[in-house]
Amino acid sequence: MIVKDHEELSVRKQAHWLGLHRSTLYYQPKAKSDEAVLMNEIHAIWLKRPFYGYRRIYHALRRSGHGINIKKVSRLMRVMNLQALYPKKRLSLPNKDDSIYPYLLRNLEIKGPNHVWQCDITYIKLAHGFVYLVCLIDVHSRYIVAWELSNCLSVDFCTTMLDKALIQEKPEIINTDQGSQFTSQVWISMLQQHGIQISMDGVGRCLDNIYIERFWRTLKYEDINLMAYDNVTEAYHGIKEFIEFYNNERIHSALDYKTPIEIYQKKLPAILAANDSVKCVLNPLLF
Repeated sequence: MIVKDHEELSVRKQAHWLGLHRSTLYYQPKAKSDEAVLMNEIHAIWLKRPFYGYRRIYHALRRSGHGINIKKVSRLMRVMNLQALYPKKRLSLPNKDDSIYPYLLRNLEIKGPNHVWQCDITYIKLAHGFVYLVCLIDVHSRYIVAWELSNCLSVDFCTTMLDKALIQEKPEIINTDQGSQFTSQVWISMLQQHGIQISMDGVGRCLDNIYIERFWRTLKYEDINLMAYDNVTEAYHGIKEFIEFYNNERIHSALDYKTPIEIYQKKLPAILAANDSVKCVLNPLLF
């Protein structure tokens, strides 16, 4: 230990004998930087509202009294690798040579369960990577008939889901967008073999598939954004649990405060159990 006021030994000699550089004697640890504190606050806001981008986080910080500019918030979020969680646009694009079918739902009166199903794909961001989720929803009851996860936008994970659904039930119409998964010959052939009418949204008309779009919003606000799944295995089990809750317990104002299963009036345990085979569709290295 250095004794600064030693009567016989100077500080220089003490440092020399101890093998210390004199500059280390005068070092004072810096207090936690303002930038580090700010980054912690940004992270706290993002964890609570993961759908906030840098603009909303900037305004949230301003409302809490921070005098900060938006460019700094954007820079710090890039440093922290944070971004708003939202579905990526144009997940499925049509192939030029595939057949496009007309939209059949305009002014159509939905008669009951299994009259019309809607199908779509959405992007799920994870802490380490991402996956895609495809679902079939029964329009009349809002019941999720089948679903599947994949780490790539292949036709296979869509047809795997369709197989599971058609083992149990068969709709009169299935409506999708014009993505290549749904205009592929494999998908079209499966529907035709089962005598299902094919309906497709107009280009850029997301409202044509409004019921599945509303389910995506519900899933992300009530589960994905809140749980912040770390990996594929967590996401699979969490989504499975939420869909079971959504089908069997979550009441809907549009259903006169009943659950989808009460309107659909038939449980499909085989379909839910069949989703345990999802690992054969996903890259096993992700688990």
